[in-house]
Amino acid sequence: MMVRPLPAVNADNRAFWTGGGDGALMINRCQDCRSYVHPPGPFCPHCESRDVAPEAVSGQGRVATYTINRRQWHPDMTVPYVLALVELDEDPAIRLPTNIVDVDPERVTIGMRVEVTFEQAEDLFIPLFRPLDCGKQ
Repeated sequence: MMVRPLPAVNADNRAFWTGGGDGALMINRCQDCRSYVHPPGPFCPHCESRDVAPEAVSGQGRVATYTINRRQWHPDMTVPYVLALVELDEDPAIRLPTNIVDVDPERVTIGMRVEVTFEQAEDLFIPLFRPLDCGKQ
């Protein structure tokens, strides 16, 4: 398990950090113009509406960019690991900083299809991504 600091949770981002408990990746969406809003916030940056609410998305996307970290910054940290930006299928402009898991870091590629999985940390569920179809038969 990765050693990671936990986020500060507030009313705007609670669904994002807890939706994984139900297996759902929750992204805020404007109820007026239907744009996705991430990072989560209280208003839509596209139309300035305050009618923003979390909605479940597919949890699938592509690796937009990545790097492999080989430095052990903490004694309990397992290296190497992949840091990536994943663009979501629903809106490629939404790019989530994350880790790519369940794959040899050397096999990760830009454009790789991935799906969300969650790592529980206390009462939060950290969205991580793995290659699509990983573990499915």
